[in-house]
Amino acid sequence: MFQAEKVRQACVEWIRDFFEQNGKDCNAVVGISGGKDSSVVAALCVEALGRDRVIGVLMPCGEQPDIDCAQLLVKHLGIKSYTVNVKDAVEGVLNHLPKELVVATQTRTNLPPRIRMATLYAVSQSCNGRVANTCNLSEDWVGYSTRYGDAAGDFSPLSNLTVAEIKQIGRLCGLPEVLVEKTPIDGLCGKTDEDNLGFTYAVLDRYIREGIIEDAETKKRIDALHERNLFKLQLMPSFKPEI
Repeated sequence: MFQAEKVRQACVEWIRDFFEQNGKDCNAVVGISGGKDSSVVAALCVEALGRDRVIGVLMPCGEQPDIDCAQLLVKHLGIKSYTVNVKDAVEGVLNHLPKELVVATQTRTNLPPRIRMATLYAVSQSCNGRVANTCNLSEDWVGYSTRYGDAAGDFSPLSNLTVAEIKQIGRLCGLPEVLVEKTPIDGLCGKTDEDNLGFTYAVLDRYIREGIIEDAETKKRIDALHERNLFKLQLMPSFKPEI
């Protein structure tokens, strides 16, 4: 049985300890998408540090249909926020890449998250901050993140919690239900996360926590994605000369 309140309290203390050891006067800088992950991270940081030390950054790429959810979260928590539209930066890079490189789908998919992370660090450096990573265990398990994009950060409150567990914590944090249950999308490709993955988070979470999965093909796909993307969770390999 997942003890959501116990985990919530422990995570709040963990965030406090992180800042005590890695910047007593620093602010938490959180990229706000309006989804459950960034909402829960921001809420936990507010509880740990106080709203005056949490800064939200909204980063639409042109028009973002669901940006009202991000605005709702900022208003609900009462935190300071900045909105930085990354469209010009993304198009600036794409327009100057050789055409044969731009046609790659993954190039177009992964560039915006990396520019968003660069934006977060620009804000963080200007505001005496530490950047929050908002990835969760379910996403990390199958590599549904961009290396040096949304997978980056200085501290990671949710990386060992599944989607289902995070929803429970979100409700305990008093977040609006529309944010807790918001369909997860990246705001870039027009598809949901589950459409892109080919299976639901409910199926994935059960497999992670209980080892149970009914569909053999889905299990095969999850296992393949997990193995293929393990490198994202490891430190960069470095050559160690014998000196």
